[in-house]
Amino acid sequence: MPLDVVDLRSFYAAPLGRVARRCIGRIVRERWPSCAGLSVMGLGYATPYLGEFRAQAVRVIAFMPAEQGVVNWPSSGVSSSALVETALMPLPDASIDRIFLVHALETAEHPRELLAEIWRILTPGGRVIVVAPSRRGLWARLDTTPFGHGQPFSKSQLRELMRDTLFSPSHWSEVLYLPPFDRRIFLSCAPAFERIGRSLNLPGAGVFVVEATKQLYRPVGLRKLQRRGMPRLEPVLVPGVGRTAGGLSGDAG
Repeated sequence: MPLDVVDLRSFYAAPLGRVARRCIGRIVRERWPSCAGLSVMGLGYATPYLGEFRAQAVRVIAFMPAEQGVVNWPSSGVSSSALVETALMPLPDASIDRIFLVHALETAEHPRELLAEIWRILTPGGRVIVVAPSRRGLWARLDTTPFGHGQPFSKSQLRELMRDTLFSPSHWSEVLYLPPFDRRIFLSCAPAFERIGRSLNLPGAGVFVVEATKQLYRPVGLRKLQRRGMPRLEPVLVPGVGRTAGGLSGDAG
């Protein structure tokens, strides 16, 4: 079940949430250094990460699942956030260039339908960044953070899910190597945790950050066709109606 939007907002206002936002946001900025002239959408609870794009992108909108609730964003000016049904988003086909998905896939009742809807509204060649909790990480095992709720994923599960929904992953990152404890000693060492974990490619990071591109056609593999011989035809004798009737009449006489 999705977290309430109040809990998500409280998490990102706390020190541990601010560290998580910096670690994940750094990967997002590396993958999308400039979104000038593009339309950007966040889905789930993406508002802590979307401020980076407001000065560049043509438009930035934040969609939040109906089960989660919605907050006004940005805090001042015209609101760019909306409450939506994630399987039926109120956007035309091929209308968004970049989609950032966080706190949504792991709590979706039907993840494939969610990604299929994202595929529909992405422009040809559009990109999506998915943030999803890792099954091997400590963050998914504790419900003290938003990443401890819902269904965590393995790398193979995410890859298969994207392949089935016509996305081609182009970059994989693992983030949040620091333990999910709101203690000063861990928070102060967060950059060291991340630097060592990424450089040594250690297992056990808290989340996957996956960038994928929209595929336009499903690849079709070659399959061996088995030759089937023609069925053997054999005559079938069917007695005639008149002959049968005659035989019955004779017997009766």
